Amino acid sequence: MDASSKSTAFPDGSGTHRAGLEVRLVARPKGLPAPGDFEITEVVVPDPAPGQVLVRNLFMSLDPGMLMLIAGEPGLPMPRYEVGEVMYGDAVGEVVVSADPSLREGDLVMHRLGWREYAVAQAGLSRRVDRDAYPTPSTYLGFGLVAYVGLMDAAELRPGDTVFVSSAAGATGSMAGQIARLKGAARVIGSAGSRDKAAYLTGKLGFDAAFDYHDGPITDRLREAAPEGIDVYFDNVGGEQLRAAIELMNPHGRIAVCGALNRLSMAGPDDGPGDLLSVLGKRLTIRGFTVGDHLERAPEFGAQFRTWLREGAIVYDETLIDGLANAPRSLLDLVNGAYTGKTVVRLGS
Repeated sequence: MDASSKSTAFPDGSGTHRAGLEVRLVARPKGLPAPGDFEITEVVVPDPAPGQVLVRNLFMSLDPGMLMLIAGEPGLPMPRYEVGEVMYGDAVGEVVVSADPSLREGDLVMHRLGWREYAVAQAGLSRRVDRDAYPTPSTYLGFGLVAYVGLMDAAELRPGDTVFVSSAAGATGSMAGQIARLKGAARVIGSAGSRDKAAYLTGKLGFDAAFDYHDGPITDRLREAAPEGIDVYFDNVGGEQLRAAIELMNPHGRIAVCGALNRLSMAGPDDGPGDLLSVLGKRLTIRGFTVGDHLERAPEFGAQFRTWLREGAIVYDETLIDGLANAPRSLLDLVNGAYTGKTVVRLGS
């Protein structure tokens, strides 16, 4: 079913009820999931109760971190996906029925009930957004705020820093590198999964240097790109890239841990950061973060991001997938490096 498909209407004694697709996790895989671990079904959508709204989702986000929720490992900063339950994630949509005075029919809202064409959401957990702020509402699903708080709060970015970003052609990394440059970094370096992506980082996004992490030992590639060491590492990967960053970090360097793509792509744990003696000797800071702890930054970042877009100072690239039925396969393709920029699924027009 593609984005132009209309939900089926089911008649009952009172008229008609909407129906829409939703995606459930039906098995918890070891390692990367397979298409058979998901189930796509059409369900009747209930009317909203008092305090709720019925939202027709227009776009939903695909995030590498969703694999952590599928794996269900302990210690996650958000609830795991439960087997047999509908998955969740960021989405933006239009209110079609409101049972709460704070939102009206036709309002555009953001919420966390993605992975379904229609969502019955609590009005208090649905944030109204400006329909005209961006050329497309899908821009609200971008990871610019994640990159911003990771750099400004977790890594405490300073003018003149040399910054290394892993998985730099993805949704978060592409924003982190550009924001670092705009906020005064002296040199920005990125790693990516192919030479074409590395060329994209330097040719389109303005990185000073970039390399394909498959192209020889990562420590050697990073040393070539940063002969004077690095001050900030924005870590989307972990594993060997984290170990290389620690080795080449300057004293008092700061590492913002945003993701663990290396671990997500493996059936078992990786070797972690390795020998931590360098962390002690160099007095490094390694700080994990989630954007939910820094939502007070959202208005500040939103205003800055819109200015950067208007002035052409930042590039925002988006990969668009049509139809909820294509979302599970596209999530796997995303983690395997098929896309650049932010990946979103279009559910309706």
